[in-house]
Amino acid sequence: MAPAAPILLLLWLLWFPDLPPGAAGCPAACRCYSATVECGALRLRVVPSGIPPGTQTLFLQDNSIASLEPGVLAPLAALRRLYLHNNSLRALEPGAFRAQPRLLELALTGNRLRGLRVGAFAGLGQLRALYLAGNQLVQLLDFTFLHLLRLQELHLQENSIELLEDQALAGLSSLALLDLSRNQLGTISREALQPLASLQVLRLTENPWRCDCALHWLGAWIKEGGQRLLSSRDKKIMCAEPPRLALQSLLDISGSSLICIPPSVHVEPLEVTASLGEDLRVACQAFGYPQPLVTWRKVAQPREGQPRAQVRPEGGAPRLGGPGAPDTGSGMLFLSNITLAHAGKYECEASNAGGAARVPFRLLVNLSQQQPLPRAPPPPPPAGPAGHEPLQEAGSMAFRALGLATQTAVAAAIALLALTALLLAAMICRRRRKRKKAPGPPGEGALFVNDYSDGPCSFAQLEELRGERGHEMFVIDRSKPLFAEGPTEAADGAATGPRPGLPLQPPAAYEIHC
Repeated sequence: MAPAAPILLLLWLLWFPDLPPGAAGCPAACRCYSATVECGALRLRVVPSGIPPGTQTLFLQDNSIASLEPGVLAPLAALRRLYLHNNSLRALEPGAFRAQPRLLELALTGNRLRGLRVGAFAGLGQLRALYLAGNQLVQLLDFTFLHLLRLQELHLQENSIELLEDQALAGLSSLALLDLSRNQLGTISREALQPLASLQVLRLTENPWRCDCALHWLGAWIKEGGQRLLSSRDKKIMCAEPPRLALQSLLDISGSSLICIPPSVHVEPLEVTASLGEDLRVACQAFGYPQPLVTWRKVAQPREGQPRAQVRPEGGAPRLGGPGAPDTGSGMLFLSNITLAHAGKYECEASNAGGAARVPFRLLVNLSQQQPLPRAPPPPPPAGPAGHEPLQEAGSMAFRALGLATQTAVAAAIALLALTALLLAAMICRRRRKRKKAPGPPGEGALFVNDYSDGPCSFAQLEELRGERGHEMFVIDRSKPLFAEGPTEAADGAATGPRPGLPLQPPAAYEIHC
């Protein structure tokens, strides 16, 4: 019986290909069949290792896979169907599926994709169906699906797509079904649908359509031959704006009611002179309907090595603006750390479906801060005593050339000197007033001359002396008063007061000796 055991095991595998979990050649907790691997709803964060290379169908739905690591799918070259719906994928790296040239169906519904990079689907030349519904896509850039030449179904419903660039669907010549319903599309161009030569089903409902002149072609196209692409539900393309056309069907509105207002542009001022190292913001206001798209660009091609104008769009990160690389945003031009390379002519352009308008703007750069002009030498100081330097006047160029601290010190010194001189003058005046008000000795200021010829000095003698010697100082002998009524010394040395009854103290006279 022993030799028959391998034969029985082989028969068992042929009749029962469903292997139990953990069997050889199957990842843990997954279920493996002959060419199918099921790893759904296992709370996986990454694609499990150990998947058989011959797997053709791989179920990874309802997990928490956030990214596809480079090369993780490389061993699965035979893969035909890959189901990654309801995971946490945020981005797809270019070439993530390059090793799956036989893949026919790719399901990425219900992830967190916010954008699709060009080249994300490179290598999928045989893909037939692509499911991207229920993500967070905001815009589809040009040539996103360029490599999907045989794609037949593209499901983009239930996203937040508000911009579909003209070449976003380029390369989809085999596409038969396009679902753009339940997005945020306000308009769509004729050029965007031109590559879809095999289109049979088009779904555009439940979008906030802006019914203006840019959408005139869609109504005419549907009426002429596009009816076959729309079901009875899809024909209800309702207008969200302008208000006068809100809630009306695009197919019921006449072409003359779909109008646009060409843009007008205003930039103030048209020329600015900035200094080196400064930051500059210039606003470009655009008006029109629909709201114009504003683009800043530098007209002259910058030389090699020169920085380009930095433009900050509304709600986005700073981007580079320059010839051939326009920047679109709210109309605000932001230049940081201005150098000579930023000088030149710029142009603000506003465009909508009604036309385009442009306004030039010129930036000049002031070199005064980097290369100051030479100043004339200061005049020589006036002749004077050695060591004496004239004070600088507050309004002079020499004073303005001093630093702030030096100017403050000089001004404080001048103010202190003026205050000192003022106080000194006040003290002198006060002392003079006190001397004038202070009463002098009795009799001083009056000259009394007796009539004795043998007296000390006669009036004639005084006049003679005054004439010969000029105004001469004469000594007054205060020990010999001439009036008996004057104050006398008491015995105890104290001076007696004035006599009672006299309103004023009588003056005293003394002898004058020549």
